[in-house]
Amino acid sequence: MISMTTIALLAPRSNAATVFAPRHWERLATLGMVIDARFETRAGEVLDRLNEAEVIVSTWGMPAVDAAFLARTPRLRAICYAAGSVKAFVTPALWERGIAVSSAAPMNAVPVAEYTLAVILLANKRFWNFMHHTRAEAGVPEAPGNYRRVVGVIGASMVGREVIRLLHHTDLSIFLYDPFVDEDEAAGLGARKVELPELMAASDVVSLHAPNLPELRHMIDGEMLARVKDGATFINTARGALVDEAALLAELRTGRLYAVLDVTDPEPPAADSPFYTLPNVVYTPHIAGSMDAECERMADFAIDELERFLARRPLRNSIRPEVLSRLA
Repeated sequence: MISMTTIALLAPRSNAATVFAPRHWERLATLGMVIDARFETRAGEVLDRLNEAEVIVSTWGMPAVDAAFLARTPRLRAICYAAGSVKAFVTPALWERGIAVSSAAPMNAVPVAEYTLAVILLANKRFWNFMHHTRAEAGVPEAPGNYRRVVGVIGASMVGREVIRLLHHTDLSIFLYDPFVDEDEAAGLGARKVELPELMAASDVVSLHAPNLPELRHMIDGEMLARVKDGATFINTARGALVDEAALLAELRTGRLYAVLDVTDPEPPAADSPFYTLPNVVYTPHIAGSMDAECERMADFAIDELERFLARRPLRNSIRPEVLSRLA
């Protein structure tokens, strides 16, 4: 008799419904015996079903894989995560067991990069200003346009790299700041490596894609923001904590800068935050990442990774403990 791999789909029921379509369940069934381990509010409701699980496929809401969890999953060999950051559930106990972990973060980077590209192109056309002009009959604003302007990308993260790739289809020049990327690698990506002060001063659009690490809190501070040229646009789709928002508001109140903010600190902003009302700010409530049908792209990737694992092929996005300190 051929032994089939036991696969558990473990996730909050509501999140599983968003990420995994019927076709994903059908595909999983071709790869092994599938355990339905969806839960309502607490993973403890279904842990008794995981005793035979060799692989877990999950998404947002995956419980911490600590010693207690591992005691309930003695056969577990891999976790294929159909979402981005794994930091919420990986533990030293997981690594000690040698469990393989894969994340679909590259797929979640796609819609964030698409959002960013759209915002860059619209910002340089002063889209929002012209929209208000048609409503209020205000003075027509000048627009820099998208020919031979400079976009500064902060962080060669998965999102940052995808933004750079998408920008190759434009006539925009790309500056990159990332201390872990040298000039040759930046050139290979299609960008010019510069230091952060030069990027802030030279860019018509600054787009932030650094990881949310404690040591990077307020990396975009008053000194950096003061370097930004008049009329430039600052975009944040990373995390609000990376920006000194008091300093950003001070610059925005002068009217000399524009900002498009998909993330803030706190999130959402306080009810009386000027981010809602300043005419040179566009605020969106953390919509750049995967939404609705876009979430299925992550499930596709996670199951692709499961197939690679079962075929003993290298995973496309294997996560190891030594890289966690550089991930969002």
